[in-house]
Amino acid sequence: MHPFVSALAGGVLIGAASALLLLTHGRVAGISGIVGGLLAPARGELGWRAAFVAGLVGGGLLLRLLSPGAIGAPVAGAGAAIAAGLLVGFGSRLGNGCTSGHGVCGLARASGRSLAATLTFMFSAALVVLFARHLLGGLS
Repeated sequence: MHPFVSALAGGVLIGAASALLLLTHGRVAGISGIVGGLLAPARGELGWRAAFVAGLVGGGLLLRLLSPGAIGAPVAGAGAAIAAGLLVGFGSRLGNGCTSGHGVCGLARASGRSLAATLTFMFSAALVVLFARHLLGGLS
């Protein structure tokens, strides 16, 4: 499958899932908020949150099964992955949401706060890539 087609299909699926969640449950598809809500769910919240996360994991597993080359080998070691995960979690708390909540859903709702958050995410990501890959010679 051509990378453009798979990227387009992925974008359509993300948009459709986000729109469906908003239309059926009145909720924004911010992954950090959905996962965070699984830790101490409010009454009636566990089912849809668990189903959404299961769909995320299941989609990745299905893609791995149907197109093994679509998901490459890890590019970083376990230590870098753990550090990255902790930094993303900290950033999500600091920014009152994650890239999916602000970048996908917030921008679709024309939220100024989400625009500022998304620009901050993208600028920060560009700086991390510059330092990690070009100035430090890569991290693993």
